Amino acid sequence: MPERRTVALVTLGCARNEVDSEELAGRLEADGWELVEDAESADVAVVNTCGFVDAAKKDSVDALLEANDLKGHGRTQAVVAVGCMAERYGKELADALPEADGVLGFDDYEDISGRLQTILSGGSVEAHAPRDRRKLLPISPAERQEAGSGIALPGHAPVDLPDGIAPASGPRAPLRRRLDGAPVASVKLASGCDRRCSFCAIPSFRGSFISRRPSDVLNETRWLAEQGVKEVMLVSENNTSYGKDLGDIRLLESLLPELADVDGIERVRVSYLQPAEMRPGLIDVLTGTDKVVPYFDLSFQHSAPGVLRAMRRFGDTDRFLELLETIRSKAPQAGARSNFIVGFPGESEADLAELERFLNGARLDAIGVFGYSDEDGTEAATYDNKLDQDVVAERLARVSRLAEQLVSQRAEERVGETVHVLVESVDDEDGVLGRGAHQAPETDGQVRLTGGEGLAVGRMVEAKVVGTEGVDLVAEPLDCTEEAGR
Repeated sequence: MPERRTVALVTLGCARNEVDSEELAGRLEADGWELVEDAESADVAVVNTCGFVDAAKKDSVDALLEANDLKGHGRTQAVVAVGCMAERYGKELADALPEADGVLGFDDYEDISGRLQTILSGGSVEAHAPRDRRKLLPISPAERQEAGSGIALPGHAPVDLPDGIAPASGPRAPLRRRLDGAPVASVKLASGCDRRCSFCAIPSFRGSFISRRPSDVLNETRWLAEQGVKEVMLVSENNTSYGKDLGDIRLLESLLPELADVDGIERVRVSYLQPAEMRPGLIDVLTGTDKVVPYFDLSFQHSAPGVLRAMRRFGDTDRFLELLETIRSKAPQAGARSNFIVGFPGESEADLAELERFLNGARLDAIGVFGYSDEDGTEAATYDNKLDQDVVAERLARVSRLAEQLVSQRAEERVGETVHVLVESVDDEDGVLGRGAHQAPETDGQVRLTGGEGLAVGRMVEAKVVGTEGVDLVAEPLDCTEEAGR
């Protein structure tokens, strides 16, 4: 009988990383590894790191050190780093953090089982050597699909059909293993990014933009529905570019209704949209398709024209407000969120006031605010007109306070609305918690249902908003008895 090998996956960062972890889990389980939930119960703890900003890097290092502390006190024998930070820094991370028994890049994922077995057996695996992944694919998007067949693209794992099953006769089983029983799951729409924002290093380690085939996205959604998933969230570095390398920049508009028609799926959500790439047809589909939620995760980053140009981005306050007005004219209850960077090199007091003017007019449901910091290898890191860190910290605190007030006000505007809530947890302490259509998982607040006894996780409940708790809503089911029995 083969020796029992156990592995735990610790995931940090964004939803894209969560998909990558489930692909790794699928590969490992297929090769006989037993997946366990807690690192202390595993022979090998695999930490899927985030390398986006300094705070995320620190969290990743802390998680690796925490897992390393388990060695000698339980079952854990090895700690391995994967994910964006491992891909971005490779050997540099391995040298700086000898506590990690392995630092593996995306190119190692296909043979993740062999790499972990070597490490567990006392052998060594050479630390990943970083490379600029933008150079691995042709410059022309039209030439990428064929060239990309030999490039490691996490979340794009090949899918095998069961013997005797034709593609059209049933869902294809993806190389993926769910790590929780949540009624929502993310699906990779694409990987990489062709934009060259001066503050962002992601394209250098995630590569140029490449879409997944619509059939793979659709079949993975069907498979997730069979696993009990009710909501799918489409993720990538830039969903508005989907299809451009497949010869159809409007491919998302045709794919969304197909995803919404999948049996068992109650809600389809699209994350991370570029304002400069929003088009009327996409807005129409997002606001007018049954089961596709009118949710707009728009990457504004700032609204002062001078700062945006220095960021290598487009737009301004009035154009952004006009975009939001267009969306709400078609779907008054549409959800909208965004992230912003303050203290960018050269940002003036007038620029900050312009950002505040936008925030006051935008009525966003969720706002993330970050203080600027240099990122290795980015254009902005070379800029001369840096602001003092005390100034950046003061502006971060100032805009964060404003954001907190504004999202609370926006929540109060929703009192009296009818919302459709996907129940995500039920327990004695917190009661019944879920999310409305305007709320994405983990980032945008939640809804507490009062009088929701008998409701189960995964139910979709129609409810009336009766109060707020900061950004969160309090709602009463309109017909709890009927919903509980569905």
